[in-house]
Amino acid sequence: MIRKDEAINVLGQALAPCSETDPVTGFFRDGHCNTCVEDRGSHTVCALMTPEFLAFSKYVGNDLSTPRPEFGFAGLKPGDQWCLCAARFLQAHDEGCAPKVRLTATHKRALDIVPLNILEAHAET
Repeated sequence: MIRKDEAINVLGQALAPCSETDPVTGFFRDGHCNTCVEDRGSHTVCALMTPEFLAFSKYVGNDLSTPRPEFGFAGLKPGDQWCLCAARFLQAHDEGCAPKVRLTATHKRALDIVPLNILEAHAET
């Protein structure tokens, strides 16, 4: 049985939802950026999609904007919130196209990969 890690955000508080509906996100597709040992990608950063980030993600091989009905995936559009892999977020930061982040909905395990000051620099206001 897969056991979720404790649902705590990067601020040390209870993890808020990222996107519970349209689209439902998260490793567990529960709307939260929950994680576990089996989540090798660390889908822990709650991010607000932008045209620049979606283009970057597609360019580096993870097309998040094209619908994939066979997987029940409608494709993301600017404004959608999505649990990103922490390493992809850091890569986007390094390339200058990181999206805004909801700190209250970003799991504390993101800090294993992304320093807090980088997340804070991209926090939505």
